[in-house]
Amino acid sequence: MDTKEVILELRSKNGLSQDELAEKIHVTRQAVSRWETGETIPNTETLKLLSKLFDVSINTLLGSPRNLICQCCGMPLDDSSISKEPDGEFNEEYCKWCYTEGKFVYASLEKLTDFLVEHMSNENWPKEQARTYFEAQLPKLNYWKQPKE
Repeated sequence: MDTKEVILELRSKNGLSQDELAEKIHVTRQAVSRWETGETIPNTETLKLLSKLFDVSINTLLGSPRNLICQCCGMPLDDSSISKEPDGEFNEEYCKWCYTEGKFVYASLEKLTDFLVEHMSNENWPKEQARTYFEAQLPKLNYWKQPKE
């Protein structure tokens, strides 16, 4: 979906007129109309306001142009699993299980690997194979590339 369709769908789903949406995010009704016709797209600050108002990520508002994955555990992200900052803003870098209430859950790559192996392995993906996979893939993610304090 394009941004224009996403905004129209979210506005309609929330029972808002263009005027009501405009008032909530401090823009004109004409601005909302231009977004919904595809003439323009909201600026960054307005996308943040829309994200908070509709409780969806900016990635979703933009029509999901990026395939997001948690930069700590590698899990694919969608609006139900993306973490949030303490102020409620989405943090599109991490899942809500790795980053919660403004803090990272895993400080140790070994502890995360152990957790994932324990919970992700099964009869079709034995623990040894899962461990080998996670030990190869997790260090490539941004969180593990950064020096830890």
